[in-house]
Amino acid sequence: MTQKVDWSYHRNGCNTCGKTADYLEQHQVSIDTQVNAKKTILAHPEALGLLSQVDELYATKGTKVIHVNLKQERPDDETLLNLVIGPSGKLRAPTLKTGRTLIVGFDEATYQHVFG
Repeated sequence: MTQKVDWSYHRNGCNTCGKTADYLEQHQVSIDTQVNAKKTILAHPEALGLLSQVDELYATKGTKVIHVNLKQERPDDETLLNLVIGPSGKLRAPTLKTGRTLIVGFDEATYQHVFG
C-alpha cells in the first residue's frame, strides 16, 4: 500500500477536507503537491484530464462510496463528471490522486484500503 499522495485538491475551512488532512497526518501519509481549491478552479476539462491519468476512481456521495475500475469499464464522461464535479460546477474537494487512483471525498474505509 502507498503512503504518499501525489496530488491533493483541498479547500481550507472545509469540514471534509479537515477530516482528510487529519487522517493523512495521523497515518503519516505525505502529500507531494497540494492545490488550494479556493485559488485554483478546476472544472470539467481539468477533471477529465485527471480521470485520464487514473485506473481507479473512488467517489463518495453522501454515505455511499462508488468505485469505478476505469480499465475494465469506463463510463461516459457525463457519468464520471457527475461523480467528481460538485453543485458549483467545480471539482469536489477533497480530491486525492495517488498513483493511478483518484479519491473524491472522504471515507475512512476507502482511505484505509488505499493507504493501508
